[in-house]
Amino acid sequence: MNTEQKKRSKASELADSSRPDTAIIANEDKDTLLKYYYEMVLIRRFEEKSGEMYNKARIGGYCHLNLGEEATVVGFCHGLGPEDYIYANYREHGYALSRGISAKAVMAELFGKSTGITKGRGGSMHLFDINSRFMGGYGIVGGQVPLAVGAAYAIKYREGKEVVACQMGDGATNGGPFYESLNLAKIYQLPVIFFVVNNQYGMGTRVEAGSAVAELHRKGNAFDMNNIRVDGNDVLAVRDAMRSAVKLAREKSEPTLIEAVSFRFRGHSVVDPDRYRDRDEVQRLRGINDPIAKYTARLKDASLLDDTRINEIAEQVEREVEEAVNFAEESPFPSLDTLYDYIYADDTAAH
Repeated sequence: MNTEQKKRSKASELADSSRPDTAIIANEDKDTLLKYYYEMVLIRRFEEKSGEMYNKARIGGYCHLNLGEEATVVGFCHGLGPEDYIYANYREHGYALSRGISAKAVMAELFGKSTGITKGRGGSMHLFDINSRFMGGYGIVGGQVPLAVGAAYAIKYREGKEVVACQMGDGATNGGPFYESLNLAKIYQLPVIFFVVNNQYGMGTRVEAGSAVAELHRKGNAFDMNNIRVDGNDVLAVRDAMRSAVKLAREKSEPTLIEAVSFRFRGHSVVDPDRYRDRDEVQRLRGINDPIAKYTARLKDASLLDDTRINEIAEQVEREVEEAVNFAEESPFPSLDTLYDYIYADDTAAH
């Protein structure tokens, strides 16, 4: 086995791992655990429907789905407090949903309608909601990272207690802004969490082929920064890693780099034919790494979920997603006379 194969094997072992079920969730709140399950199912169905709507030309521009990353998304969001800020990349639909933004508002935004969360101006890659402190998805790879550091600097300057969580893909860790941001975050001891979703491919390039350090969390060592690698298919492991990082940031104003290893079910975007991955391997790993299937088994083993409840949640989610599509279809496009609205910040806006 050569060096590259060893690196792949190590990542796959982490993504394939599952912790003992009942012991892990014995002291957890039942309703909270079921909420995580519901959100993961909602994200899965919402993204499947988004892909379908894109193929029907209801959604324009680019569209990147969280399929296969549901545990990573939900664990990330529920490790934060409502007062904390999120900066995300362009694969952010699930993060918006888990943060509490309604499926109707997100779907309408994907359709470019005025009832969307950014009034039809943002589309798939630029969701934004100040009320939930979801500070946007960003289309430029790594573009959100310096902005998150700036927000963390502002919080520390004001002597606030909020934390900034900056989500990004593995490819963003190879750009200059990433290293500059980690450096500044450590120098100024800022309350920021750098959260890298390692779905093992930066567009069509495997992580090992694009990064000299394939264990991406180790890049934090260059800045003497707290860092950890976690199984992105384990919603509770991701949540707990986030909680630890949030505690460190809030209490000691120290940054953390988290790498969550997950598996992307489809290509980089909806239009990506995904020909750079072996079909048989993708199908096999989907079965092994499906975070919803894993979590379902854990909840069943702990007698917290049965087939009746699974069907009830599936039906609830299906209704919610269909209602979101109908809402988006029936909503109007922004009026032409609002073309120049929202270009500049309103000087009366709350700070």
